[in-house]
Amino acid sequence: MDPRARAFVDLFENLKPGDVAWLGRYYTEQAYFRDPFNEVHSLAGIQAIFDHMFKNLEAPRFKVLDVLVQGEQCFLSWDFEFGLRGRSERIHGASHLRFADDGRVAYHRDYWDAAEQLWEKVPVLGALLRWLRLRLRVA
Repeated sequence: MDPRARAFVDLFENLKPGDVAWLGRYYTEQAYFRDPFNEVHSLAGIQAIFDHMFKNLEAPRFKVLDVLVQGEQCFLSWDFEFGLRGRSERIHGASHLRFADDGRVAYHRDYWDAAEQLWEKVPVLGALLRWLRLRLRVA
């Protein structure tokens, strides 16, 4: 595996709250990060997102399933497991990374379906979203 991708996978599969302070080893100062809830353009912003994750979720953990690297681009598929209010949850998603010349990540975009994997589990909202999904289905 590409050494830049290996370092990033190792970081995320073993990420602990104390590791957030040294994410600058893996992200550039002006790194871009986006997921369904956040969009930031700085290392400090990325650190704030991960601090928030550790403060609000129980035992968050990433498991990288697939890695594809081509040039400066990297695609990962992963499962994110965590507890929320005593319930175990899992989100399946993917990340698109772009490496800077120094091997650190300059661009990190996460893709996952917030409606299916989070909102549909909320009692009233979930029923509405499931109904809407059925109405929009082609066959």
